[in-house]
Amino acid sequence: MDDRHSPGLTLRQQVEALLPGWQTWYPSIFAAAEDLGLIRARVCPPGQLMLSARHASVRTDAEQHHRDRWGGLEEELQTDDRPAVATAGRSRRKRRRKPRSD
Repeated sequence: MDDRHSPGLTLRQQVEALLPGWQTWYPSIFAAAEDLGLIRARVCPPGQLMLSARHASVRTDAEQHHRDRWGGLEEELQTDDRPAVATAGRSRRKRRRKPRSD
């Protein structure tokens, strides 16, 4: 396997390994990566042009990729013999009172 396409490398490192001096020909790292076949654009139907719908599918794909790579379940399964884990919420801070200037 070619180490230039290693998942540990950043996009910039992959582009620079394949095409040193890419800045002379391309306006951005993304244009170079697209031409080199490292990334590709997705064509979507007009109904998905709303950003909320597009972001939902991108987020779902990213979550699935994360699960595939790092393992784990979408949600922790709750069992009766184990107490529920509290979710991290906003920490409450004590407000500092301003000194009264009488």
